[in-house]
Amino acid sequence: MKAWITFLRGFVLKVYYPFLMFLGAFLKSKKTYFQAYIIQLNNSLVMKSNYHINKILLLLPHCIQNSKCDVRLTFDVFKCKRCGMCKIKDLIELAEKSKIAISIATGGTIARKVVKEEKPDAIIAVACERDLSSGIVDTYPLPVLGILNERPHGPCIDTTVNLEKVKDAVQWFMKNSQQGKNQ
Repeated sequence: MKAWITFLRGFVLKVYYPFLMFLGAFLKSKKTYFQAYIIQLNNSLVMKSNYHINKILLLLPHCIQNSKCDVRLTFDVFKCKRCGMCKIKDLIELAEKSKIAISIATGGTIARKVVKEEKPDAIIAVACERDLSSGIVDTYPLPVLGILNERPHGPCIDTTVNLEKVKDAVQWFMKNSQQGKNQ
């Protein structure tokens, strides 16, 4: 079953996604919808399989940091003062409690570099539709659960994320990882 799911995920990400982005070039109003659909489809396929996971990476966009913060968290999320003005404090605490890696990226190139350096077995990624969908494609065949950020102030500034969705993703990978080890 896992081979079939991996093949189907590969088809979705390497064939269907480029096709939808081609359509999105002509149907500009639908492009974000297509990207969100791919993220949802990917998450569903990832959750249909078992994985042997030792290391989980929680990957965050830099825009989740409060724009008024004095400390720029471009690479080291642990420089955060944990003042609570944004969700980074809570996400660091979740990562520490769950014993998972956490990193912040200023863009796709840095995100790919982080993944290459961290060498995770699974990724929980938070970002906008564009960055998340292309990142999931770039990291295939790694299992990635994508969580869309919320943009109450518009794109790329003071974004936020639903912490419960992040917790659920962490718990799913951890539970799934234990089941995979026991099989």
